[in-house]
Order: sequence, then C-alpha cells, then structure tokens
Amino acid sequence: MTRRVVVALLTPVTWSPPGVDLAAWRAALAEDVVDLLARLAQAEPAIAAVAADMPLAQEIAWPGMPIYEVPTPTLLPVFTAAESAGFDQAAVLAADAADVPGMILGKLLRPLSGKPVAVAPSGPGGGVLAVAANLPVPGWLADADLDSATPMTLRRTAPQPSLVESTPDWRRLRGPSDLATLDPALEGWDNTRALLGG
Repeated sequence: MTRRVVVALLTPVTWSPPGVDLAAWRAALAEDVVDLLARLAQAEPAIAAVAADMPLAQEIAWPGMPIYEVPTPTLLPVFTAAESAGFDQAAVLAADAADVPGMILGKLLRPLSGKPVAVAPSGPGGGVLAVAANLPVPGWLADADLDSATPMTLRRTAPQPSLVESTPDWRRLRGPSDLATLDPALEGWDNTRALLGG
C-alpha cells in the first residue's frame, strides 16, 4: 500500500486584511489548512517549518501530527523529510490556502500513479498552491519556494515537460483580490472566518 503525506509548509505571509494582526492572520490560515489535512482520507497530514516557525507549528498541530523542521521553506527539504519518514509519495501545500477543498488535493495526488511530479497552480496571484512527487524525488527536480515556482519553472529542468503534470488550481490568500473570492457557503476555514468577523 502506498504511503502518502500532505505537508502544510509554513510559508512567509506578508499581507493581512486591514485591522487584522499579521501574526494572527498567518496562524488562522495555517490552522485552517492543518485542520483540513487532519481529516483527509487519502493521505496522512504533517507540517513543515523553519526553526523560527516551530512554535507556530507546534501551536496548530493536532495531537501526534508530525512536524518537520526544515532549513528553508522550499520543496526539496520537505520531500527529503517525508522520504526519511518512510513515505512513498508527498505533497507540499502552502499553509495560506485556508479554504482549499480536499478534492483539489486528491486531484493533485492522482497523477502520481503515472507521473513523477504534479503541480497545482495558485491562480492569478502567481506561484503554486502545492507540488506532489513520488519519493525519492527525481534528481532533475530543482528546489523552489511555492511563491516563485510555476508549472513552467518546475518543468524547465525535467527531461520531458510531460513528466510534470498540472492539476486544477486554487488561489492562496495573499491579497485583497484573493480575499474577495472567499465563499462563505464553503465549509471549513473557521479560524480565518472568525478573524474576518463572519
């Protein structure tokens, strides 16, 4: 049986809604992502964070949830940690996509039965929502952070572009335009919703 993990990576957050404390906003986004992962049926949950973010990781982790300390908030250290923990497949997910539906993550993992890497873009804001890979990751996959990576940059080092499969996108909450797309009818994102007063 294939062991899969989806890792919420505590990426830098540089924007918060007017009147909302940046640290509280970042914590709420990350906690909502972690709450979703804890309920996923198709993969185990984990968190990855640099040393400075370990207190936040410990604060939002569910009991028994693995926390990987990584030297940089980038892809390859997280994949290496997941491989060391015995997983066959891993996905690295930005921890600022508070309302991402579980089905988006399911569609990200599905191509790994035939492709070594899959990527979910993060919509018009640029960057990517998540990257998934079979472990160990192929040697051609370049390290990247989720803010600057794109499906194109991830394909650039592949022997064939088709080895990196694109899956449906979902936006991250990184600015006013992203905030405007939040759907109050969608379940989840309770911590973020509470901060917004809704």
